Amino acid sequence: MHKLCLLFQTVRYLKPIQLISRIKRRFKKIKFKTPSTIKLNNYKAPWIREELICSSYRRKDIFCFLNQEGNIGTWNNFDQSKLWLYNLHYFDDLNSFEANKRTDFHYGLIERWIDENPPIFGNGWEPYPQSLRIVNWIKYFLSFELPSESVLISLSLQSQILSQDLEYHLLGNHLFANAKAMVFAGCYFKGDESEGWLELGLKVLDQQIPEQILKDGGHFELSPMYHNIILADMLDLYNLAQSYQIYELSQRQNKWKLIIENMLQWARKMEHPDGEVSFFNDSAIGIAPCTGKLFEYAKKLGIKENSSLSNIILKKLDYTYLKDSGYIIVESDKIKAILDVAKIGPDYIPGHGHADTLSFELSLFGQRIFVNSGTGEYGLSEERLRQRKTAAHNTVEVDGEDSSEVWSGFRVARRAYPSQPVINQSEESILISCSHNGYQRLSGRVTHQRLYKFDDENLVITDFLSGRYKFAKCYFHIHPDVEVKNINGVITLTLLNGNKLIILSNQSISIEDSTWHPKFGVSIKNKKLVINMHTEESILTIKY
Repeated sequence: MHKLCLLFQTVRYLKPIQLISRIKRRFKKIKFKTPSTIKLNNYKAPWIREELICSSYRRKDIFCFLNQEGNIGTWNNFDQSKLWLYNLHYFDDLNSFEANKRTDFHYGLIERWIDENPPIFGNGWEPYPQSLRIVNWIKYFLSFELPSESVLISLSLQSQILSQDLEYHLLGNHLFANAKAMVFAGCYFKGDESEGWLELGLKVLDQQIPEQILKDGGHFELSPMYHNIILADMLDLYNLAQSYQIYELSQRQNKWKLIIENMLQWARKMEHPDGEVSFFNDSAIGIAPCTGKLFEYAKKLGIKENSSLSNIILKKLDYTYLKDSGYIIVESDKIKAILDVAKIGPDYIPGHGHADTLSFELSLFGQRIFVNSGTGEYGLSEERLRQRKTAAHNTVEVDGEDSSEVWSGFRVARRAYPSQPVINQSEESILISCSHNGYQRLSGRVTHQRLYKFDDENLVITDFLSGRYKFAKCYFHIHPDVEVKNINGVITLTLLNGNKLIILSNQSISIEDSTWHPKFGVSIKNKKLVINMHTEESILTIKY
């Protein structure tokens, strides 16, 4: 009965098109016909090649995805996870660092994929890996020499099949990737069919770009990692428009440029001083390009960083409120705090959301201090679920429940909604207050309110709980490079650069073991501070 309730509370938020598409997919039959001849469009300007990610290739037939090495094998080896196999079929290595040194291998691998993956069997023919592979192949062929006729025929066939299999049942970043592939294929190939692909892709993008990319520049799934993935997609589309100068793309180019500028600003604000993403919702290092590489790509495309986008180190404490996505950044020359006052994600697609409402991350003196636990894996495991739960984040858990009902691998039932934050700034300090209603579903109808007070020497975090509850815990997860000690009841945090922080609280704090997951397939031991809230108010002071 409990699972039925979770399912109902999950399905009720879906859009009708998602439900209808799920039913249609069960009965749909893909029709395809291998093309006999291939014609390509001529591009007007060179494709600007930018390699954004590290190579996944290790040695003969061996690749490393998700920090796990494996063999190509049958391309559908059941010993590997679904996500690992997806990565194998993406062909991201074609456009990774120093790919020009592996061209013979790459062209041979492409031929091998065609021979060993007949349509439409296996992971490689599912629409998401298909979308990424189509784009990767086309970017590669625009960068180096043309492949054989048989390869072009296969690429056209893949595009034909994808055009009938867009992921309307999922929407979000999956549908975006499908549409991007259609635009690439529609530009690359010449003919009536490819013109239809271009029209389809642009129609979907015209709907999805204003919905998925918020006015403040953030991607609506509210994951810094997926934001950078979509930002790279937008840069690729802008690059394509410059190369082909097809009317339908050229008329969208200026609008895309403005969107990219906003997205760059958002990415810059949401990264830590180490240049990598913050860990809100499904985010990990090494999946998406880092922000610095995306800025380099934009610069090559003629999108210059203006003064409002530049990463100026502020001497005086100041804040930025990314209102549409729901994050507040407080920073100065020694502190950067990123506060989550956001929804868990879009109501109809919260699959990459975590129960992290009112959590935060903090860097001091250029080093991460307090970190959410990250994302180490996908799938249906208990560990995947644990990493999504409230206790894996820097926020308050009530009666052992999560602020939003995360369950299964990518599902959310009842979810927390935050209040409008109240921000007050003076000469000496910044005060930020916000609450959420995620625990109102409990019998005691609990509301969690958090107040941050920042000044030049202290951060004070006050948590209030109103309503009835049996117990509550407040968690603060500490980066593994920070040494944690409790000496005579005083907790000190020692940074790699020798700076020390003092932690004070009005309630008792315990230091407990935990794990941090900055990358897929990686688990690093760290410490967390746990406050058992014996009263309705918990006050934590961080003196720096």
